[in-house]
Amino acid sequence: MNGIILVNKPYGYTSRDVVNILCKKFKTKRIGHTGTLDPIATGVLILCIGSATKLVEALTSDDKEYIATVELGTLTDTLDNTGNVIKEEKTNVNVNQIKKALEKMQGVYEQEVPIYSAVKINGKKLYEYAREGINVDLPKRMVNIKSLELINNIKYENNKTTFQIRCHVSKGTYIRSLVNDIAHGLGTVGTMTSLNRVKQGIFNISDSYTLEDIENDNYKLLSIKEALSNVKQVIVSGEELFKIKNGTRLENIYHSDKVLFLDEFDNEIALYKTLDNDDKILKVYKMF
Repeated sequence: MNGIILVNKPYGYTSRDVVNILCKKFKTKRIGHTGTLDPIATGVLILCIGSATKLVEALTSDDKEYIATVELGTLTDTLDNTGNVIKEEKTNVNVNQIKKALEKMQGVYEQEVPIYSAVKINGKKLYEYAREGINVDLPKRMVNIKSLELINNIKYENNKTTFQIRCHVSKGTYIRSLVNDIAHGLGTVGTMTSLNRVKQGIFNISDSYTLEDIENDNYKLLSIKEALSNVKQVIVSGEELFKIKNGTRLENIYHSDKVLFLDEFDNEIALYKTLDNDDKILKVYKMF
């Protein structure tokens, strides 16, 4: 079995749990996902099966969109509601203040990786340091918050302020950290209490399947070509096909940063991308 399946991950499951369930369902060990969702998170989880696992890296780099619930006035050690509360305070912010804070967070900024994450320092995962009570300097990475908006009414209850945001972010963005940074911009602390990934790349949550759907064989497996429908696709033959099968670099006459080459029978041959320092040259990225 080869192809891509879109799963609507339920609450409480790890991404690995979902992979294991599908490995058992499809009787294969060759399945990979394109972006971890924590157990607290729900939504779009892209799984690549068989030869389509070659697309994992390419699809992981796609932008993602989330809907998250923010609770101001509470801070936990994990930055979400699965952790231990380490600070509580009264909040008093209005809708205009929140909208201004969200506007300021848009764009590229340096985000601190949360201590409860799988990022490694000296070969050891950060959450392992946290569990052992060892202090480490947390790494930072550049992320791009492409859009960030308030999407529902603000609730005031028990001295806490709660609202939902929708965000469009680049690869590697931690929404827990984004929520924490939004809270800091409002002069308080904050915790993420829910997270739903509603889109990754071209894939929407409306196109994904529940685990129950998949168990009941109510799903569609996408081909590599379908999964790369947003990439320029070119049919080649003869000498050009020979060059591509041999991984020869090509002049970028297609004016695209990625090109999927197919043979005359519509079989995927290779995915090419431009050189990092020269967009006029295409090099092989993945062979199929």
